[in-house]
Amino acid sequence: MKKVILGLSALCMVAFTSCKDDAASKVKSENVAVAAERDANAGDLPSISFDKTEHDFGTIENGTPVETTFKYTNTGNSMLVVSNIKSTCGCTVPSNWTKEVAPGETGEFTVKFNGKGNGNKVSKSITMTTNTEKGKEVVKITAFVEKDPNAPARTAPATTGTNPLATPAVKSSTQPGHEGHNHD
Repeated sequence: MKKVILGLSALCMVAFTSCKDDAASKVKSENVAVAAERDANAGDLPSISFDKTEHDFGTIENGTPVETTFKYTNTGNSMLVVSNIKSTCGCTVPSNWTKEVAPGETGEFTVKFNGKGNGNKVSKSITMTTNTEKGKEVVKITAFVEKDPNAPARTAPATTGTNPLATPAVKSSTQPGHEGHNHD
């Protein structure tokens, strides 16, 4: 039995080693050159710096549109490309952005905010999709939105003196033969 197992093991070993191809023969020299150039230029990614990363509008009236401009500079060594800018909700609209910024140059975009709230602090994020190392850059806007004076006042539910969630007391008979009968 040992000879059979030893023989099968040797046969499997020969089969597995003969199936291996020479990996070096499959590498194309043109792909190696492209990868080497890419790796050499990896340090030349664009980099972005902002004049501000957050803007506070302070206290604004409910439903009053406000806007601000964010400026950004390409501090890297290659062209900065801003492919998209979006916000976390429809009340914040980024627009008019500079799509390509050469090294050392400055771009900008405008953010319009139509604040609606109920007397609370609001914070919104604006995300830029770029070709920087991170791929996404985030700036924020904040504001305290005053309560709408025309909004209907919220009233507390009326109380009747009893707890509507309480289980009502159940009266039941103790007479023989009346088990399970409720007597109100």
